[in-house]
Amino acid sequence: MLCNTDMEIRNMEYTPEQHSLKCPKCQRGMNEVDHEGVTIDRCSNCHGLWFDADEAHQLKSLPESQALDTGDPKDGWKWDTRVEIDCPRCSKRMELTSDAKQKHIWYEVCHDHGMFMDAGEFADFKEENLLDWFRAVIKGDRSTVAP
Repeated sequence: MLCNTDMEIRNMEYTPEQHSLKCPKCQRGMNEVDHEGVTIDRCSNCHGLWFDADEAHQLKSLPESQALDTGDPKDGWKWDTRVEIDCPRCSKRMELTSDAKQKHIWYEVCHDHGMFMDAGEFADFKEENLLDWFRAVIKGDRSTVAP
């Protein structure tokens, strides 16, 4: 008999029958989640988010959409060290980049299919304020810190 922890781990393992995508960061299963008609994919393990096409910008304008980003930002920062990330749609190597307005938000992009944000990054991306400048100074520019 499986205990709850064993079942949770088994549910995280990627299986095409159960999950929409394989997470490009931790290789676990991603599940579709919806907010006001916009559907994205969230990792069952690291809680990173996959956005097809322009979904991140669509969600940014919707009230309460940050609720989709359920992961801890501190855990999300740990995944920034992983730099060889392949698109979950086409398997091409993704480009490492940062947000033009909020340089401390590092994410990966496949110009053909979409973008991946680590846990906590979308909630931060949604809200722009003066603290963003300080966060960028602390975290540094992605092209210099993690080229």
